[in-house]
Amino acid sequence: MISKQLSRLVTAVVASGALALVGPQPAYAGAMGSTPVQTFEYSVGGASLKIPTGCFFTHVIRGQGRKISYQNAGVDCGFVAALGSGFCNWRIDFTYKDTNNRTYRASRGRTHPECKKDPMRSNAPQRLAHFGKACTHLLVSGVRRASQCHHITK
Repeated sequence: MISKQLSRLVTAVVASGALALVGPQPAYAGAMGSTPVQTFEYSVGGASLKIPTGCFFTHVIRGQGRKISYQNAGVDCGFVAALGSGFCNWRIDFTYKDTNNRTYRASRGRTHPECKKDPMRSNAPQRLAHFGKACTHLLVSGVRRASQCHHITK
């Protein structure tokens, strides 16, 4: 009985010593979130277009601490929405807010006059000045139609 306990104690000490030699590892983080794009109608060149239910705006982010190594946002549509004309005059913006919810940086996307069923944009890797939130926004004809945010914390 004592030898089993001693064996377990020795194993635990050796394992903890091995972990101490390795040291703390950096914490890598990533997040993905989607939000539904609400049904809406808009006009382009006199034609009325409708975005039906079934589209989702997704934001993917990877990094460590305040360093963002990858960020992408886009729309995916299914069911009836996938059959439509898509999004015309669209753009995707990225914004960064501090812990007081104040925007301190923005990356405005280019407005795309063509219609696209699956608009998407990636943003360059960067180091943020503050902890807070990284958000992305889908705008169609200058009107914000969907937003998705991730908290950036220690």
